[in-house]
Amino acid sequence: MSEILDLDSQAKAAQKAYQQSDYRTAASLYAALVSAYQARREPLQAAEMANNQSVALLQAGDAQGAFDVASGTEAVFEEGGDQLKAAMAIGNQAAALDALNQLPQAEELYQRCADMLKNLGEEQLRAQVMQSLSALQLRSGRQLEALASMQAGVNSIEKPTLRQRMLKKLLDLPNRLFTGK
Repeated sequence: MSEILDLDSQAKAAQKAYQQSDYRTAASLYAALVSAYQARREPLQAAEMANNQSVALLQAGDAQGAFDVASGTEAVFEEGGDQLKAAMAIGNQAAALDALNQLPQAEELYQRCADMLKNLGEEQLRAQVMQSLSALQLRSGRQLEALASMQAGVNSIEKPTLRQRMLKKLLDLPNRLFTGK
C-alpha cells in the first residue's frame, strides 16, 4: 500500500515539476516511474509514464530522447484496448519527429493520429493535431495542403471556441469570395 502512495506522490511531484517548467526534473521523475511500473508488471501505467516523460523531454529540447521514449508505447495501449492513449502516443512521436525535422515521418504519424482521433470522436484533440500537421506542411512549402489540413481540423469541431470560430471564418473566406456565399 505504501508503495502505491509513493508512486502516486512521485507522479504528483513529476507533474508539479512539469507545471513549473522544470522539464528535466519532470522527465527524470517520469523515467523512475516507468521503471517502477515495469518492475510491477503494469505495462499500461509504464507506457503512460513514458509518454509523460516524452512530453517533458520534448519541452526540455531533447527531441530524440522524446521520440525514443514514446516509440512503441502505442502498441502497449492498443493491446490494452485504449485507442485514445494509443493515438496520443502516436501524436507524441509525431511531435518529436517534427522537432527532429524528419518531416515526412512526422506527417505520416500526425495523419495516423488524426485519423484515430476522428474515429474516436475526439474532435478537439484532432483539431490540435491538424494544426500541427498544417504547420508542418506550411514549413514544407505546401501552402494549399496546409490550408486544407487546418480547415479539416476546425470544420469538424461541433462546439468550437471563439478562436476556432474566427479561424473557421477566415479559412472559409476564399470559398465565400469565389462562390458568392
